[in-house]
Amino acid sequence: MPVRLPKVAVLLAAYNGIKWIEEQLSSILEQSGVEVSVYISVDPSADDTEAWCNAYAAKTDHVVVLPFAGSFGGASRNFFRLMRDVDISAFDFTAFADQDDVWHSDKLERAISEIERQQVDAYSSNVIAFWPDGKSCVLDKSQPQVEWDYLFEAAGPGCTYVFRKNLARSLKDSMLDNWSSLQQVSLHDWFCYAFARSHGYRWYIDPIPSMRYRQHENNQVGANTGLSSLVSRYKTIHDGWWFSQVQLISRLVGRDSDYFVKGWVPLRQGDLIKLSFSAWQCRRRLRDKVLFFFICWATALIGKKTNDGA
Repeated sequence: MPVRLPKVAVLLAAYNGIKWIEEQLSSILEQSGVEVSVYISVDPSADDTEAWCNAYAAKTDHVVVLPFAGSFGGASRNFFRLMRDVDISAFDFTAFADQDDVWHSDKLERAISEIERQQVDAYSSNVIAFWPDGKSCVLDKSQPQVEWDYLFEAAGPGCTYVFRKNLARSLKDSMLDNWSSLQQVSLHDWFCYAFARSHGYRWYIDPIPSMRYRQHENNQVGANTGLSSLVSRYKTIHDGWWFSQVQLISRLVGRDSDYFVKGWVPLRQGDLIKLSFSAWQCRRRLRDKVLFFFICWATALIGKKTNDGA
């Protein structure tokens, strides 16, 4: 009697990805120990990505290209569209995929094995970032989770995320209920992690890399390495984007009335200083805890821009 393999829906967001998407799709379709179906949503592109994906899908039953749905303007809205429009109810697991990475052949098999072994609802992992010049390094996101990290950061790259069926369905329901406000969320991986953790779902971050994470000039969010990356991320904080996203995600996942969030959510000077002393429970990595502390103080003392420009 044949063994039933876990069925996995892989949701792939594409945009101007003609240079990389064939290699990525091959690595997904060659996954061991699982039955994979890939659903692609293409943001209107200038490099014939749509035509290439449609031609590829016509040759296999395992790839489906979703109908045109307008311009998304970013990966986050594209992934939200995939969650909304793909019927995930027939699958045991749901996973996210970018268009330009290369998955290890056992990425999904290991993820599912760890989900079962750890008795959790969601999985993410470290990745191996690599550059065109041959440089590569492991991006370590597997530090121990802390009480409030999910309100301030993702669980690593969303392209490593794998959800058990119960969580995927609950996540989809929440997205549909908050669809209008959800369009203001810039990072889908941050929101998904925040939803899971805030609703009592258990999450495992695997220290073993599961894929090669391609770095190039078109990355919407790339590897957080080096001084230039830190400077870029500080600018998003000073410009008000980061704190506005913290507030939005806290509200969308139902944590805006929590005692901890209410203690700093107005983000006045005193609120930020108070928040700084919770840094140890707001980020996972030691470096990020220290930076979080000083950024709260710097923002409190120097000030930050707000969404209305005040």
